Amino acid sequence: MPASTSIMILGSADSEAPRLRRSLVRRFMMVEYARNLDEARTLAQRCQFHVLVVVDPAAPWHDLKHTLLDGDWAPPRIVLVGDPALAEMAVDALRDGASDVLLRPYSTDDLAAAIEGPRERRQKPRKPVSTQRTLVGETPAMQDVRALIERIAPTPATVLIEGETGTGKEMVARLLHEQSGRKGPFIPVNCSAISPELLESELFGHTRGAFTSASRMREGLFLAAAGGTLFLDEINEMRLDMEVKLLRTLEENTIRPVGSDRELPVDCRIVASTQADLAGLVAEHRFREDLYYRLNVIRIAVPPLRERRDDIALLATHFVEKLSAEIGVEPIELGAAQLEQLQAHQWPGNVRELRNVVERSLLLGRLPSDSLPEAAGPIASEPPDYPLDWTLEQVKCHHMARVLQDAGGNKSAAARRLDISRKTLERKLGTVAPDQFPD
Repeated sequence: MPASTSIMILGSADSEAPRLRRSLVRRFMMVEYARNLDEARTLAQRCQFHVLVVVDPAAPWHDLKHTLLDGDWAPPRIVLVGDPALAEMAVDALRDGASDVLLRPYSTDDLAAAIEGPRERRQKPRKPVSTQRTLVGETPAMQDVRALIERIAPTPATVLIEGETGTGKEMVARLLHEQSGRKGPFIPVNCSAISPELLESELFGHTRGAFTSASRMREGLFLAAAGGTLFLDEINEMRLDMEVKLLRTLEENTIRPVGSDRELPVDCRIVASTQADLAGLVAEHRFREDLYYRLNVIRIAVPPLRERRDDIALLATHFVEKLSAEIGVEPIELGAAQLEQLQAHQWPGNVRELRNVVERSLLLGRLPSDSLPEAAGPIASEPPDYPLDWTLEQVKCHHMARVLQDAGGNKSAAARRLDISRKTLERKLGTVAPDQFPD
């Protein structure tokens, strides 16, 4: 990109953005500085910029990308600049269209090179990435899971998948669909991510005028999944009155859209998942017993990573090969010491957390110690750090609070690690008094 390039630097007044402007103005034809998105849009109305340099993004990438990439004011190339913690969002940003990510420490020459064009590693041809899904692992527990998927996939049986966050429950559901022979789509829906008031309309659809904002008819996800699989994630978060309607649909294979007096036939397989003890919720009268039995025709229990430690090295190697090809970087070598370090941790985020560590390590070119969770101590079983007379709900909230603390109080980051919505995290923690947690 020639020196006639026009650049906009977006960053707060207390960031290094003003200093970067002074450094770059000697190298490029025009360098402007905006303190916020409103100022950036105003500048963009006066001049067309070739590159947008975003310094120390304050929001997660998924909150920024629609504004930065989809806006009519956005330039064709975007470079993100920030601390090494930015590596956590770098992979998503590069996949979604950001041109480059520059992590501190860096020089003005490094920034100029990122502005002028993709760095050498981004110019290397990417290896073909296999789209074939597989459950990686050779421990007996994972072999049993794969064998059960292969056996029940071709049947129409309803399946309940249980497992902790990050163990791969959606992967199991997708494999069930892919091996089922069903020609329709696989449609996932997270029951905790949709407000209870809207979930009925999302699942069953609605007629025009059924409620104030229903300006047109909506078919709903049951009909959208016709001939395929509807995956109901976090089924335990469904409201009790919705459980009644779901039970009727499972028994009658019909739905009644909101605002309609007609029932419509449906033909889709139901796969549900939960990280909660659904049987325990039934015993506490917090989940309908009849729906539990209707969902639990076949149960697949996905083991946590700490219970299949022999798979950690295999998974880490798999992610290095897969992700290095996806993002176009050189793979890193995991020696015996690095693999031992990975196996010495408890991995509360399970396989998802291990994948995130590998992604960050590939971006930095090494396996940094701060990529790993706090040391978990000996692998042998240890007493829990909470009273044994706590209810299951108190234990869950205690774990959420610990993850939130480990995430530095960032609720969005903690919710992603827990595989729940931020709204669910706030609601769950708001129901338990702080003095119920140990210091």
